[in-house]
Amino acid sequence: MTRLTPRWLAGSVRNKLLAMALLPLLVAFPLLVLAVAVWGNVAYDRLLITKVGSDLAVARGYFDQVLIEVGAGTRGVADSQALYAALQTPRAGSVAVLQTQLQRARERLALDFLVLYSPDGTPLARSVPVAPGSARAAADERPMPLAVRQALQNDGTPSKARLMLMESAALNALAPHLLPRVQLPVVPTLNAAPSERTLEDRAMVVLSTLPVRDAQGRTLALLSGGLLLNQNLDFIDHINRIVYPDGSLPFDSQGTATLFLDDVRITTNVRLFQDKRAIGTRVSQTVRDTVLGQGKTWLDRAFVVNDWYVSAYEPLLDAAGTRIGMLYVGYLEAPFRQVRHTMLGAIGLIFLLVMALSAWFSMRWARSIFRPVEHMNRTMQRVEEGDPHARVGALPARDELGALAGHLDELLDVIDDKTLTLQRWGEELDQKVVKRTAELEASNASLQQAQQQLVKSEKLAAIGQLTASIAHEINNPIAVMQGNLDLIRETLGAHATPVGAELRLLDEQVQRMRLIVTQLLQYARPTEYAGYVETLDLNRTVDDCLVLVAHLLAQTRIQVRRDFQASQRVAFNRPELQQVVINLLINAIQAMPEGGELLLSTCDWHADLGGAGAQLSVADSGAGLPPGVQERLFRPFFTTKNDGNGLGLWISMGLVERYGGRIGAGNRTDGPGAVFTVQLLTEPQAPDAVNTRDGRPGG
Repeated sequence: MTRLTPRWLAGSVRNKLLAMALLPLLVAFPLLVLAVAVWGNVAYDRLLITKVGSDLAVARGYFDQVLIEVGAGTRGVADSQALYAALQTPRAGSVAVLQTQLQRARERLALDFLVLYSPDGTPLARSVPVAPGSARAAADERPMPLAVRQALQNDGTPSKARLMLMESAALNALAPHLLPRVQLPVVPTLNAAPSERTLEDRAMVVLSTLPVRDAQGRTLALLSGGLLLNQNLDFIDHINRIVYPDGSLPFDSQGTATLFLDDVRITTNVRLFQDKRAIGTRVSQTVRDTVLGQGKTWLDRAFVVNDWYVSAYEPLLDAAGTRIGMLYVGYLEAPFRQVRHTMLGAIGLIFLLVMALSAWFSMRWARSIFRPVEHMNRTMQRVEEGDPHARVGALPARDELGALAGHLDELLDVIDDKTLTLQRWGEELDQKVVKRTAELEASNASLQQAQQQLVKSEKLAAIGQLTASIAHEINNPIAVMQGNLDLIRETLGAHATPVGAELRLLDEQVQRMRLIVTQLLQYARPTEYAGYVETLDLNRTVDDCLVLVAHLLAQTRIQVRRDFQASQRVAFNRPELQQVVINLLINAIQAMPEGGELLLSTCDWHADLGGAGAQLSVADSGAGLPPGVQERLFRPFFTTKNDGNGLGLWISMGLVERYGGRIGAGNRTDGPGAVFTVQLLTEPQAPDAVNTRDGRPGG
């Protein structure tokens, strides 16, 4: 089971009590502080955003009011009797009269220009006349710009000026004296969108164009008036005073307002440094994409020129509904951020003080519990260390812990008495167990030997019955087939020559079937097929077998390496030993179809519990024995080859064990390939005797 409790906590009641007392303080209080901090941060930010949103609404209201005032003022001039009279009585000096009226009206309405055009767009008079011979005198003859005509209101709609974007040429034709205010160098600004512009020469104009009509409704002239917003510092400062009057922002924060033409500040009270206004700087790319790109209102923190402001941006639309700029208001975030951090620090300090006092009281109360428990624990440790007389004794506490200490002392007395009794009984029981164990071990060894012999006998009996049945069922058809083959040869005579190869193949297969039946009977009935025993030189026998498989080696690229160290002779039947060795050699050759190395080594061998002889190892450099094959390798009919019958190793094992030897297989440890080991005795012994001596099962 996985340990879920830390080791320091699981091993001490004192630590558990302290953890129970301090966990609510160390976990709950910080979580509470974190929750308060997160909630306060979110609420504070929302309050600031709400505040700047309302500031933007105030600024937008004033901006709309300016549009209305410009439109209404221009309409008042257009509908004035004095202007109508001056147009109806043409005489010498009438242009000067018109200019005087327009000049007075412009000053009264605080407009930047008033221009009177004929119905066909020819300039008649200006509120700011152009001096004869000046560089701008030619502008006095220029016709009405297209942008001015687009602002014409003659449909009876409320007198509200329109916001227009003008090129510098159009402004030069309308009010050439304002042209110097339009030329603004674009200042490289941090976080702004990449741009190659270095000069902003377009104008943002509040424009109202109205017809001047007579009593019959005929248009006598067109009057155009308005404000240029580029570098209009009075206009933006007035917005700032309306939105952020003195004392309206706490913590010495500063309110700012700005008008943008596209993303360039054309009038602002944001400072670039000291008293220099940030005119010509650009808005950040994030704000530009949101407000000008998507047409949304920005209410969030924003980096303005060189500091963070709580900001509100709103797109400004021209008469055609195209986004041509932005209106901005905002205030410095740093003072509010400092106040917020100060408040959070004060809250954290208060919580820390409360947590420290609570922890101190909790630890004092927990001490009255864990001290008696520690005293009882020390008593139990002394008992475990071998002090049977250790006792808790009387405790000052009269609560459940005091009663528990008394019961513990009584329990220790009872345990001490019972322990002596159990020790005496245990000694007696140990003596009986030792005696009975020896008897069971002797009986169990005999039982295992008998069981192993019985299993092997049952296996041999079953195989004997199977092979006898196979021999009876197969030998008769074999005899018939062989007889018919002989009859075919005798009958056909010389005519059998064309199919002689096929007849010989049939003879070989019949002989192979007889050999398989003979091998089965040889293993199942070893006493009937056992040959005479000779004392053989294992090294020479292996050399003789190599001669017998030389034709197979000649067809491969296998190198044979000998390492004969055996000096002991072995007791075995020569043909049967050759059969075992040849079987192992053929298997090794077949394991290396692409060539390799065949290592034959012999050495003297001594059994674990007696007996001596020689050992043969046949090692190849093939693929080795796959997992799961080694356990089934010596079972009958098990083979890994498509053309094998699975009897070779099974019969070889039977022949070796008949004379008390062993045969085994495994993978090489010095490289790829398999190794088969045959261990033979100098004096043949019964397989059961050898297996019993060496500790191997008899089957």
